[in-house]
Parts: sequence; structure tokens; C-alpha cells
Amino acid sequence: MKLMLILFAAIWPLSLTPAHAQQNLTGVVSVIDGDTLDMHGQRIRLHGIDAPEGRQACARGGHDYRCGTEAALFLSDFIGRATVACRYRDTDRYGRVVATCHANGADVGAVMVRNGHALAYRQYGGAVYDGQERAARREKRGMWAGEFIAPWDWRRQQRQR
Repeated sequence: MKLMLILFAAIWPLSLTPAHAQQNLTGVVSVIDGDTLDMHGQRIRLHGIDAPEGRQACARGGHDYRCGTEAALFLSDFIGRATVACRYRDTDRYGRVVATCHANGADVGAVMVRNGHALAYRQYGGAVYDGQERAARREKRGMWAGEFIAPWDWRRQQRQR
């Protein structure tokens, strides 16, 4: 009995480690929003980027538009029905896998930032996508063609209301 308890104590922490933490994920995805995918019921948050929320509005040419919706549609169009390969990096506080994903021969996060539909999320991703963000800003792509509030600031404003 004592041996069984010792074995259980040694194995139990391993059972708390999500299976996805030990493997890469590959498959067809559904786009949840501009930085979140769903692969067979598993939510995947794209590492190092932050896209506007679905309800978030930005301005371009003097008119408001749903930049969060635009980001999700862009991501969906980019991926299409391609197989997406994701490399596990972490699990966030909401239980989502945080991963770097590739589709159609490209890093999905880099594509989103380079086209101005997401920002480099330096707080969690460091400087991984700084070059893509500078290029998008310089070329006035996506959100950079107008005015916007950074997604992390927009969420904070919503919480304070």
C-alpha cells in the first residue's frame, strides 16, 4: 500500500501536465478571432501577437469600422482550409494553448502583424514580431492606415467601465 502511494505521488503531477504540452498540434482550424484558433476543440492562442477584439472599433478615412472583425476575417481568408502546424509554447491563464503556428508556408503571427491586423505583443512575446510591426506601420497596412487603440489598452478600458 505504501509503495502504491509513493508511485501515485510520483505519477500524479505528470497527469496534471496537459497532453498538448508534450506535443505539437497539426490540423485544420476554425478562426475564433484575430489571434485565436480552434483545432478539434482545442483553443490555440497565437504566441507573440495581440489582435483587436471582435467588438473593437478603429477608424480609417474618418469612418469607424470593426477592426477586430476585419482581423478575424483576414486570418480566416489567409488560412482557408490549409493544414496548420502549431508548436506548443505555453498555456495561458484561460487554459488555452499558446503556440507559434504555420500555414501556407508562413508564420501565421508574422502574417497578421505584417498586414496590420495584429500588434506585436511584447509583454508575452518579446521582440519576435517587431520588424513586421515596423513594416506594417511604415506602409500603413491594416490598423496602421488609421487610428486605433492597442488591444490590451482597449480591454483595460472595457474592464474599467
